[in-house]
Amino acid sequence: MFEARLCRDVNDASRAIQRVYLLLLLLHTLAASLVWGINTLFLLDAGLSNGEAFGANACFTAGMVLFEVPTGVVADTRGRRTSYLLGTLTLTISTLLYLVMWQISAPFWAWGVASVLLGLGFTFFSGAVEAWLVDALRSSGYTGELDPVFARGEIVEGIAMLGGSVAGGAIAQATDLGVPYVLRAAVLAIAFGCAFVMMRDVGFTPRAGDHPLREVRRVLVSSIRDGFGAPPVRWIMLAAPFTSGVSFYAFYAMQPYLLELWGDPHAFGIAGLAAAIVAGAQIAGGFAVPLLGRSFRRRTSVLLIGTLVSTLVLVAIGFVQSFAAVLVLLVLWALVFAVMTPIRQAYLNGLVEPERRATLLSLDSLLGSSGGIVIQPALGRAADVWSYPTSYAIGAAIQALALPFVWLARRERAVSDPMANEGAPR
Repeated sequence: MFEARLCRDVNDASRAIQRVYLLLLLLHTLAASLVWGINTLFLLDAGLSNGEAFGANACFTAGMVLFEVPTGVVADTRGRRTSYLLGTLTLTISTLLYLVMWQISAPFWAWGVASVLLGLGFTFFSGAVEAWLVDALRSSGYTGELDPVFARGEIVEGIAMLGGSVAGGAIAQATDLGVPYVLRAAVLAIAFGCAFVMMRDVGFTPRAGDHPLREVRRVLVSSIRDGFGAPPVRWIMLAAPFTSGVSFYAFYAMQPYLLELWGDPHAFGIAGLAAAIVAGAQIAGGFAVPLLGRSFRRRTSVLLIGTLVSTLVLVAIGFVQSFAAVLVLLVLWALVFAVMTPIRQAYLNGLVEPERRATLLSLDSLLGSSGGIVIQPALGRAADVWSYPTSYAIGAAIQALALPFVWLARRERAVSDPMANEGAPR
């Protein structure tokens, strides 16, 4: 039933657009995931403490906060394709800079600067690719729900992350921690070439803006007005600092924590296992989204229950200190997060105007990143002073602060809240 309905909503043009979208996601995620499983170990091997390592991650998220809106303006004025190409180029340069600093054991301040540059690279992606997909699909005559499309993206990202994280951990163990960063730069170069040839702004006409600073101010003001002025958007975005900030830490802290539970600080393959588990959960979560359309009537119901379950899982990780048990809990946490992501994307995109889509989505990403600036180093310091389990328990308490905002969003009954199956229970 679901597949038949989906096929009626898809034409050749929209299929081609989705293929390009999925290819770009595949390459971008593969490049990133080659180092996701070992990133914290890479920073610690460079001589940083836990607090400094997560401080460097906080600088990365600070870079995202600083540049989210300006790069969103680039996507909304110069084009989504331009934004993607600039992001790929910036990430390649910052990745190679990371490699050089690791080799020379650079001081913390240098890692902070490089991490800000890395954050700049990622902001060119956030919002731009998603906005490109939605505008191009609508222009092609696609009339279906966005959830299945984003779910497919989640599956492809999961496959790329699974392959990349396992390969990155195995390669690091067979060679050294620097080789995955070299491979990452190579894959980014391939992604640049594919986007240059295949990606075109469809359904959106890039426009020359005013003076850059005035354009940033104009678009930022209108995006804040449209975002915070619309209660359904406002409440969901205000929940982001708590969920995103904690999720960043929960993922990256799992690498050294699993090694601690395993008892071998050099078992880099075990560290890659954490990223591989999250990748597998992403694949399963993508397949689960259509089933949720038959089980829930509203998207905010999924978001509310998912946030609650995720919080409880983090509490459990804080109290259960067994390698096998923590792995099981990590699977559950990642699965819940993977299910919520495409549903949240569909909810927000259904409330955003096309001409400001990239910027407002970047504003949403900015809010999520802003939580990471404070939460990541704070929880990293908690791990240094007390332990990893304690830091996870504290993270659960912080994430619980998102629940009231999701509940407020649910009360708004937004036009994008209903899922495809109107007959499903609440």
